[in-house]
Amino acid sequence: MQRRTRQRDAVLAALERADRPLSPREILGAAGQGLPALGIATVYRHLAALLADGALREVVLPGESSRYELAGKEHHHHFCCRNCAAVFELADCPGNFERLAPPGFLVEEHELYLMGLCASCQEGS
Repeated sequence: MQRRTRQRDAVLAALERADRPLSPREILGAAGQGLPALGIATVYRHLAALLADGALREVVLPGESSRYELAGKEHHHHFCCRNCAAVFELADCPGNFERLAPPGFLVEEHELYLMGLCASCQEGS
């Protein structure tokens, strides 16, 4: 377990405030407001340590760079904006994916992601 530092606390606070998965650059932008000396290497170092500690979860979407969110949340899925590349959490899961699997197959896990335009990008177009 890593020790508490202002940088670590700033990374966690940025993710808490955003309440959505953030890229390392987004975390730097949000966390760096209060810590101007915070650099991207420090953000990556804290992300790795927080992942190892189980405090964060990595969100991997096809064709996108990794995002990070606080661990311990209920099962959920994600929406990725094709225009701004922001990733948002979806509150619901349609479930019952067993019916989609071929006969005799066992579904053990699933990941679902939606792509389109977020509300902000729709307003701007």
